[in-house]
Amino acid sequence: MIFRRIETKREVGGEGERHSMNNMFEKSLFDGELIRLGPIDHDKDAEIESRWTHDASFTRMMYREPARPMPAWQIKKKYEELEKEADEKREVFPFRIRAREDDRLIGLAQIQWIEWSNGGAWLSLGIGAPEDRRKGYGREALNLLLRFAFDELSLYRVSALLPEYNQPALSLFEQAGFVEEVRRREGLNRDGRHWDMFVYGLLAEDWRVQSQKENGD
Repeated sequence: MIFRRIETKREVGGEGERHSMNNMFEKSLFDGELIRLGPIDHDKDAEIESRWTHDASFTRMMYREPARPMPAWQIKKKYEELEKEADEKREVFPFRIRAREDDRLIGLAQIQWIEWSNGGAWLSLGIGAPEDRRKGYGREALNLLLRFAFDELSLYRVSALLPEYNQPALSLFEQAGFVEEVRRREGLNRDGRHWDMFVYGLLAEDWRVQSQKENGD
């Protein structure tokens, strides 16, 4: 019955609507040209993420908490806690960013703090190793994350919390259509200096309009 209703809409909508419907189902939710979003691999990922925690240039961009190295066993424990929260509360969707060419782990991506009644959530993502940054992986991961948030979860809006000194992330989110909504003046202390914290936001409708322009629809 569901498929018959869809077919009826296609007939009424004409060629343009059929083209839009086909494009929607042909696009992969989790695979881009360079990367894919996948689940956590407890056996392989913990060692890699542990190495990332030894790099302050990663942890200071990714987290507000003080940077500290973490052993692999502690990372695995966090995996278990995160997946338990995802299964029980359904308020977080954790992904791992993997390179399409060799399936190696290159970053983290997550939709979290979901408020289902308001249709809102927060996004976070980061590329781990310095040699993997500035290669377009983050941009593609953000695009996939937004499509999952708006098309699969049917969220109304998403937000991101970004520090003033993370200029690459600010630029990335702005190019994706996010706008500054809140500025927490001098809300983060790093090396004796207080930096502003920004809350960026994007509405589903704004994302769809921008996506249509980029796709030439």
